Amino acid sequence: MTDRPMGFDTLQIHAGARPDPATGARQTPIYQTTAYVFRDAEHAAALFNLQEVGYIYSRLTNPTVAVLQERIATLEGGVGAVCCSSGHAAQIMALFPLMGPGRNVVVSTRLYGGTVTQFSQTIRRFGWSAKFVDFDDLAAVEAAVDDDTRAIFCESIANPGGYITDLPAIGALAAKVGLPLIVDNTSATPYLCRPIEHGATLVVHSTTKYLTGNGTVTGGCIVDSGKFDWAASGKFPSLSEPEPAYHGLKFAETFGPLAFTFHGIAVGLRDLGMTMNPQAAHYTLMGIETLSLRMERHVQNAMKVAAWLEQDDRIEKVTYAGLPSSPYNHRVASVCPKGAGALFTVALKGGYDACVKLVDSLELFSHVANLGDTRSLIIHSASTTHRQLTPEQQVAAGAAPNVVRLSIGIEDADDIIADLDQALAKAHG
Repeated sequence: MTDRPMGFDTLQIHAGARPDPATGARQTPIYQTTAYVFRDAEHAAALFNLQEVGYIYSRLTNPTVAVLQERIATLEGGVGAVCCSSGHAAQIMALFPLMGPGRNVVVSTRLYGGTVTQFSQTIRRFGWSAKFVDFDDLAAVEAAVDDDTRAIFCESIANPGGYITDLPAIGALAAKVGLPLIVDNTSATPYLCRPIEHGATLVVHSTTKYLTGNGTVTGGCIVDSGKFDWAASGKFPSLSEPEPAYHGLKFAETFGPLAFTFHGIAVGLRDLGMTMNPQAAHYTLMGIETLSLRMERHVQNAMKVAAWLEQDDRIEKVTYAGLPSSPYNHRVASVCPKGAGALFTVALKGGYDACVKLVDSLELFSHVANLGDTRSLIIHSASTTHRQLTPEQQVAAGAAPNVVRLSIGIEDADDIIADLDQALAKAHG
C-alpha cells in the first residue's frame, strides 16, 4: 500500500494487530498467561531496567492488551495508551503521576455521578481535591486554577445529559495556564470526537461502554497525546525528576513524548495493579471492529427518538444536543462533527412517580446501570447512578428527580419509539 493515511474504518480493524507469528492466526489471540520466559538473565535485567520493551508479567504488559492499547491510541490520534480494569481506574491512573498531597484538579460540574463521587470524596483520601466549576463559564474555570492545580478534567459528551463541552475553548485555556487537559471521551468515542485535536493532553475511556459495545466486560484506557512538556514547569516531578525505583531514570528525559505512557505501565500498573485482563481486551478489540457502523446507527436512532420525544405532550424536556432546540447544538459541528452521540435525558411531566412507572413499563429497553450497549437502556439517575449526590449536585449534573437517562441502541428506531410510547401511556395513565 502507499503511504497515504488509512481511514477510520480500516484502522478500527487493523491498527495494532498482526497475524500471530507462531500460528498465523488472523484474529488477535487471547494470551492467557501470567508470565513470559526471558531469553536469558541479561534480557530479564534489561526489561526490568526499562532499557528494552517487552513482556515481563501480565500485571504490567500482555500481548492481547498491547494490541488494544495501540488500536485505541491510533484511533484517538495519541502516541500511546495504557489499558486498565475500568473507567474509574483509568481516571485514577490519569491523575496518579500528576497529583500529590495538597494538589487539586479543576473539573466540570457536568460529570457522571460516579465520577463526581470519586472526585469529591474518594480522592480526598489521597490528599487530593477537586474544584467543581461550570465549564460554560471560562472565566470561572480560569479563576479556579491556582498554584496547586495540576490538571483540568471534563467529559466530551457528558453523562447523563449529553451536554457537549466546548473543547476548543477549554483546550486553549488549559494551554494558556500550562496545565494538562484530561477529557473523558467515553460517550463520544474517537469516531465522533477526537479530543487531542482540541488540545487534550490525555483522553480517558470506560471501554466498557461504546468501544466494547456489547455489555460483556469492564475496562478502561488512558490515551497519551505525547504533546505536553512535563518538565517545563517543575509541577510534575513524577515525570520530570529522577525516579528512585529505576535508579534515577527521568521519564520525560528518557522516553520523551511517551513519558506518560511508560510511567503508566512501569509505575501505575506496577503499584496500583489496575490491570485489564486479556479476555476483556479481546472482547473490546472485537467490539471496536464495528465501532463506526454502530456509532452511525446509534446517532441516527438517537436523533429520530429524541425528535419524537420532543414533540410528545407527556414530555417536559429532552436534552439531546443533536436537536436544533438544544443550547449546545452549535457545538456539534466543531466538537462532534459526525453526531451528538446517543446519550441524553428526558424530563417527564408527572415528576418522579412518572419516571418510575416509565422505567417499570418498558419492554424493549433494559433497566441497567450501563450505557453504550447495542441495546437501548434506561435508568433513573437520581435514585441510582447519581444517588450519592446532593439535590443541587444532581440538578447541576442533569440528573434531577423528574429525569430519566436514555442510551439509545441500534435496534429499529420505530420499535424503540413504540416501546417508549406504550410505557409513557402507562406512566401517565
